[in-house]
Amino acid sequence: MAPVTLNVYDLTSQMNSWTYWCGVGVFHAGVEVYGIEYAYGGHDYDVSGIFATRPREAPGAAFRESIHMGETDLTAAQVQHLVQQMGHHYKGNKYHLLQLNCNHFASDMCLQLTAKPVPS
Repeated sequence: MAPVTLNVYDLTSQMNSWTYWCGVGVFHAGVEVYGIEYAYGGHDYDVSGIFATRPREAPGAAFRESIHMGETDLTAAQVQHLVQQMGHHYKGNKYHLLQLNCNHFASDMCLQLTAKPVPS
């Protein structure tokens, strides 16, 4: 079993510092498992928009907090396979700020790994 962690980032840290305590803000999220953080972003091509980074180092975002989501029974190889399969849905050119974004991906991945969605 491996721990699954949701890493949350500020995209607009100045505004988020005022609005975070009201339960709103502009955030990025990634899912860390087996020492790799997976996230989703947009681009112009009809291929996966899922990318991997070192944990808590998402490009263009300021790390805010980590939330332990639970454990996964999947092996590292099975996680890689899951990410490849999820890439068929989470394509770069399908990214939408409100309807299909990094937070949707993170919740979906956490659900696949731990049977729990991310907290609201």
